[in-house]
Amino acid sequence: MICKEGKYLITGATGLIGSALLRRLTKEKNIFMTCPVRNMSKVNKLFDNDIINRTNWIESPLEKSLDQLSEHYDYIIHCASPTASRFFVDNPVETMLFNIKTTNSLLKFASNNNVESLVYLSSLESYGSVQDDSIPITEDFQGYVNPLETRSSYNMAKRICESMCHAYFEEYKVPVKIVRLTQTISPYVEETDLRLFALFGRQAAKGEDIILYTKGTSARQYIHIEDAVDAILCVLFQGNAGEAYNAANKDTYISVSDLAEFVQKKFNPTGKVSYHLRQDMGYAPTTKIKLDTSKLESLGWKPKYGLYDMFAALIKNLSS
Repeated sequence: MICKEGKYLITGATGLIGSALLRRLTKEKNIFMTCPVRNMSKVNKLFDNDIINRTNWIESPLEKSLDQLSEHYDYIIHCASPTASRFFVDNPVETMLFNIKTTNSLLKFASNNNVESLVYLSSLESYGSVQDDSIPITEDFQGYVNPLETRSSYNMAKRICESMCHAYFEEYKVPVKIVRLTQTISPYVEETDLRLFALFGRQAAKGEDIILYTKGTSARQYIHIEDAVDAILCVLFQGNAGEAYNAANKDTYISVSDLAEFVQKKFNPTGKVSYHLRQDMGYAPTTKIKLDTSKLESLGWKPKYGLYDMFAALIKNLSS
């Protein structure tokens, strides 16, 4: 994906997706980036000097940092959001308020500053609980979310933010597009990352048994971080304002238990998969979500990396 020249505002720049976007954009010429961050210590840990020096960093909570922006931005990519299941359960109010307040602030900023395009990064979790995987899910489908479940703080917040995006498009003509990403696998994960793919990769890299804390019946597709970045940029430049786009590698649909077996057999054949069932991990309810990606593919996007490639890169990085 060829990036357009201009000024970019990227939130969540130290997160999994945001950091990958920065690494991609710094390879291009005539691109100027501004990134609000909570503290610079994580920035210095994540990025090399080239990325740090090429980026305008604003060390401030996101909502406050918007008050410090005085220049025009051509493109905004809103990646900032809590992502840990345990956080959703322990901090449901903070999960909802952060998502809703920051998204509203950015949409209002975009409305007042005539941006060319804005992408809101949503999630397949906005679809809620789905049990029928016989037909891939298109962007007009909605599954069930129980608003009285604590873990729903994330799903409900994403739905509210998506609705807010469409409202700003309809009322104020803000050119906002929505990307609903499936689980994204990156080689760069922190030691404290408890997402299943990170746990599986870490255990395989150490030659340990892979441990499941559920029965592993939930199923979904996955996407390599580079393909996810391409999808976001494709929608940013070519997507229709006010609309949503699924992003996933449609050939990677697999259950959690089968994924654990896959990683064990391919990367740690002397180990095994064991089950230590727990109820306190904060995982989403059992669901089987197979996304239809034809709308995104109609823009010219195609995934390049399969499931083996995703875990090979992850485990290689964890082993180095």
